[in-house]
Amino acid sequence: MTKTPWTRRWNCWVAPTCLPGVYQRRDGGHLVRARVVDPTTGAKKEIRRVLPEADEATAYQWLFDEKAHLKAGAPSGTTARPRFAAFAASLFRRKVTTREIKSARSRERWANTLQHLIAGTKGVPGFGEMFLDQIRVAHVLAGKTGIASLITQGRYAPTTANGWLAILRVVLTAARRELDLGVDATDGVTYFDTSEHATYTDEEPNALPPGRVGEFLETMRELFPQYFAMTYLGLATGLRPSSMRPLRRTGDSSDVKWDQQVLLVRRSHTLGDEVMDTTKTKLRQRIHVPDRLMQVLQWHVDTQLATPEQRHGELLFPATDGGLLNEHCLRQPFVKVCSLIGLPMRFTPRGLRRTFNDLARAARVEALVTRSISGHQTERMREHYSTVQPVEQRQSIGAVLRLLGGGREAG
Repeated sequence: MTKTPWTRRWNCWVAPTCLPGVYQRRDGGHLVRARVVDPTTGAKKEIRRVLPEADEATAYQWLFDEKAHLKAGAPSGTTARPRFAAFAASLFRRKVTTREIKSARSRERWANTLQHLIAGTKGVPGFGEMFLDQIRVAHVLAGKTGIASLITQGRYAPTTANGWLAILRVVLTAARRELDLGVDATDGVTYFDTSEHATYTDEEPNALPPGRVGEFLETMRELFPQYFAMTYLGLATGLRPSSMRPLRRTGDSSDVKWDQQVLLVRRSHTLGDEVMDTTKTKLRQRIHVPDRLMQVLQWHVDTQLATPEQRHGELLFPATDGGLLNEHCLRQPFVKVCSLIGLPMRFTPRGLRRTFNDLARAARVEALVTRSISGHQTERMREHYSTVQPVEQRQSIGAVLRLLGGGREAG
């Protein structure tokens, strides 16, 4: 029996095989090595990799693919034919590192979406094991058809599925650009129709009728005084709960300027203990507020910060331990108050923003001023977060009728 000629090289014991660049490892598997001219620099570049589970043929194929990939000018360290799962996960990590994805909520959304796109959803196959250069429009359309059946069954909303499709589009567009692929399989693929899936309806506008705002606030103050000031502030300004929870009342970076009667809205909180030094829309606001609102905020500080941790901390609306309130802190109080006052519809914390727009319009506040307070960047978004009241329509039509004249006999 011929003794294997083991040699100590590259920090392990290896022996040459009949295949160029492939070495058998004494500890199992193979090591591959080659030197290739990198066309992007003109310099020779070493390829070396330990493949502890690979047989001789598999190791040679890996080396062949890697050499071809490097000769084609692709960045070192990438696989010759990356699969969707590996590329999508890498892209996600890169976007988090470069702060293209900032908030904890956005990271959660991406992570959940990639699970659906990689592993599939309730019988609809995912793209995880597919090579990126083999994904075609037909594959995307087949997946879309499968998801459409789940939407028809009521298992998912079209808005949710559109979120998945949007991130799939981001991944495949990045792959086409970075890997120099000839096609993006999402080109021309349309989003799901949402015209029959209304977020807000006549029955569920998620906005308090102006005539019931006072009743809602009184009940909130009676049952949940610790959340009264935040609710009051939301109705008075249209600020999102995510912008109100991280407001600081004291400290070098206080967001409440008590002597100037100014609120600085410049941070956002979505999940856990993480706060972003920007808002959802990247808009930094300076809101000048009247005495009455400042008095409510001062009442909150004087009477509702009950624990030492709350009093010693900087937050305006702290939890009992002095930290940030949970993102769902207002949900159950709102349900309880709506039930007690007999409100015939759901009203959630998101509705604070919609109700503010309705109240501002009823108070005849100029649209430009309303947007400067609520942070809506366009008139279209302000209108989206508004609910026209019946009395407004009647009064407006009445004003038109007065201009029409005549028609009295017909009445």
